[in-house]
Amino acid sequence: MRRIASLIFCLLFALPALAERKQTFGELDVHYSTFNSSFLQPDVAAAAGLTRSKTVGVLNVAVLKGGKGQPAKVDGTLKNLLGQTTPLQFRQVLESGAVYYLAEFPLRQREVLTFSIDVQIGDGAPHTLTFNQEVFPDE
Repeated sequence: MRRIASLIFCLLFALPALAERKQTFGELDVHYSTFNSSFLQPDVAAAAGLTRSKTVGVLNVAVLKGGKGQPAKVDGTLKNLLGQTTPLQFRQVLESGAVYYLAEFPLRQREVLTFSIDVQIGDGAPHTLTFNQEVFPDE
């Protein structure tokens, strides 16, 4: 499982093609990235319970407070340019002090998707971040 956390951490913070994306809400930093699941090694994808496919994308969200991972309630949707909305089903991954949330989504064609993510810590007010991302199936 350490390999999964290391890989996801690297994908979230280190890939030049996926420059760090972060939004700050007071003391909370919400880091997020998307990538094609075919980028994952087969054993890593299997261990994380992810579908490794040229037509499946992954959204990774990490919530930090004071630089430390925080458990949160994470919900969201994605919308294509035609206005079709797809709910995102996040699952929490806890590993070696890291907490992050993964959701898979379909990659049908090259397109720009709008992601809307709600993050809530405890009983606090939810925070919403919205971003656009161009995605495409791996060829």
